[in-house]
Amino acid sequence: MSRKFFGTDGIRAAANTEPMTAATMLRLAMAAGRHFRRGQHRHRVVIGKDTRLSGYMIEPALTAGFVAMGMDVVLVGPMPTPAVAMLTRSLRAVLGVVISASHNPYQDNGVKLFGPDGYKLSDAVEADIEALMDNGVDGDLAPADGLGRARRLDDAPGRYIEFVKRTFPAGRDLDGLKIVIDCANGAAYRVAPTVLWELGAEVVPMAVSPDGFNINKQCGATDTGHLREQVLAHGADLGIALDGDADRLALIDETGALVNGDQMMALIAGYWQRLDRLRGGGIVATVMSNLGLERHLDGLGLTLERTQVGDRYVVERMRDGGFNVGGEQSGHLILSDYATTGDGLIAALQILAVLVESARPVSEVAHVFDALPQVQRNVPINGGRPLADRRVKDCIQAGEARLAGTGRLLIRLSGTEPIVRVMAEGDDEAVLHTVIDDIARAIADATG
Repeated sequence: MSRKFFGTDGIRAAANTEPMTAATMLRLAMAAGRHFRRGQHRHRVVIGKDTRLSGYMIEPALTAGFVAMGMDVVLVGPMPTPAVAMLTRSLRAVLGVVISASHNPYQDNGVKLFGPDGYKLSDAVEADIEALMDNGVDGDLAPADGLGRARRLDDAPGRYIEFVKRTFPAGRDLDGLKIVIDCANGAAYRVAPTVLWELGAEVVPMAVSPDGFNINKQCGATDTGHLREQVLAHGADLGIALDGDADRLALIDETGALVNGDQMMALIAGYWQRLDRLRGGGIVATVMSNLGLERHLDGLGLTLERTQVGDRYVVERMRDGGFNVGGEQSGHLILSDYATTGDGLIAALQILAVLVESARPVSEVAHVFDALPQVQRNVPINGGRPLADRRVKDCIQAGEARLAGTGRLLIRLSGTEPIVRVMAEGDDEAVLHTVIDDIARAIADATG
């Protein structure tokens, strides 16, 4: 399905360039409002954001569009993406909106939409909204006496903090643990340290001073170097890194080693299996997850079901198959007993629960399986259709033949950036680098 605005995770672009302009955001809100408007009762929309400067432009544009459609808007300010999903259900809203470009730098921004059930929208709903954006909704505007209203919900952080704390096992706390929490100067800069402190931890906060420009800058789940330094300097038990909208998680153990999403999913799946809480007979992950994870789960009698990249595709498969654990290697973990989308803070608390129960260091608890070597490369492209080029196809075919029986190859176009993502996985890392180099060179030649 070809889409004009929506990618794999909502709409995302450089701020104040199409489609991330005030005018287009106004159209988006009007179209989304038209799609979700049912009957003559008052409709409510929840809008949250991260800490980017451009949020001050996009938030009022979206608000104006929804108000013009006769919908009331509840503004919650900087809040994690999963908090907005939760509040959408809690406040009986018909739509939740998050203004964020997740792990991207401040120059970018984006919009994610959640339905009244707190789940991200399907491809079909996004396509309908795009059609309304193209065709216009002027004939459906609310009359002057039917315009919506906008108000701020001052206690939104407190509601989310209490919700998250209730996901930690009753009767347990974090007393005696020293935790460095990196909030990426993003949406969780207030709530995340508070949750950990109220549960009893000694908290060392970092990247909690957003200024509109420093979100994800040398911090957060995709840049954990400084977090590692702080964990070692403070002698902390672990470091927790969230990304700009706090739906992604990275962990640093007490030795300074990174724990990725595959290890975290394996840890939680095994823990929940022992508690007889795991549903679906396994977990759901994407094509990017390591083959070592699949082998580990198989040894536990569990399955690994794979989807295309994108946490909403993981969620769709979880819902269809009755799974309650899923996620991505990148650290988007979905625990559907608690949340409808990835929640870095809730996932961290589940891992901390294992840590508290076992009384062992993170380096032991979170190294669940031995991962196969996995090499990834992002190859910039300048338009065109590089994956349709005959030379690229031949090179990919040769790479697959070389890895047959010992590994696998995955090539895909990014849904959010002008790049081709190339991943090779197998037993021989030197061979993986050779295969990746050949394919990257062929793609560069085809688009140069």
